[in-house]
Amino acid sequence: MDEVRVVVVDDVADMAETLALSLELDGYSVKTASNGTQALEVIEAYRPHCVLLDINMPGMGGCELSDRLRELYGDEVVLIAVTGWGDPGDRVSDTFSRFDHYIRKPFDPDLLRKVLPPVTA
Repeated sequence: MDEVRVVVVDDVADMAETLALSLELDGYSVKTASNGTQALEVIEAYRPHCVLLDINMPGMGGCELSDRLRELYGDEVVLIAVTGWGDPGDRVSDTFSRFDHYIRKPFDPDLLRKVLPPVTA
C-alpha cells in the first residue's frame, strides 16, 4: 500500500489538527472533519483506510457515526475510537465493541502507530 489515507474526526479543532499533523509527519495522508455529518462527506470523497473518531461530539457522535460507516463500508475501513473514556464498564464496552481499536486521550503516538496500517516508502 503506497499511500495510507486517514480521516480524523474531532469537534475540538486543536485536537484534530494536532493528531493530523502527527500522522502526516509519520507519512500518512490525512483529512479532518469536525462533526459526524462533515465526516460522512469527507469519507465518501476521500475513501480512507482508517478513521479516528472522537466519541463525544455534538450532533452525530462517534458511536452513531461508526454505525453509519459500518452500514456503508462494512469492514473496509478501520475504525479507531480516540477518547478520554477508559473505564471498562458495560456502557464503555458496548461503545468500544463498535470499533476495531480505541486509544485514550491524550493519545500515545507509539500505540497509535501499532494499530494503524503501516506506511511504506
